[in-house]
Amino acid sequence: MATTRTATTHWEGNLMEGKGQVALSSSNIGTYDVNWPARAEQPNGTTSPEELIAAAHSSCYSMAFSHGLAGKGYTVASLDTRAEVTFQPGEGITGIALTVKARVPGLSEADFQTAAADAKANCPVSQALAGVKNITLQAELLA
Repeated sequence: MATTRTATTHWEGNLMEGKGQVALSSSNIGTYDVNWPARAEQPNGTTSPEELIAAAHSSCYSMAFSHGLAGKGYTVASLDTRAEVTFQPGEGITGIALTVKARVPGLSEADFQTAAADAKANCPVSQALAGVKNITLQAELLA
């Protein structure tokens, strides 16, 4: 069964001096301020589209990786994923760096790296972001 999730944004003013609020409408868990300085300079307590993309990518990747490992008979003890989305004014999103550290008992380093790369390729958010020219992955299997 397909699902649809919704977020809404209310914006006032021009790009550089305006401001808005993005609401996570489906879950109703919060409304967050958004503006240009948070996107192109320092966040100062305000979010940006890139931070929201990073949140979506890190959580989706973690789910895809965990699912892929479970399909091979492994149980993830822990999985910590970081997504860093780089935004360059005038160019857009120029890169995403995924970093994952995991504890997976009984998994070899080679199989871990293969599963990590497979999750990157098959995560629905990675696929949706295929237009980003540089998506990197650094995967570390912890003892």
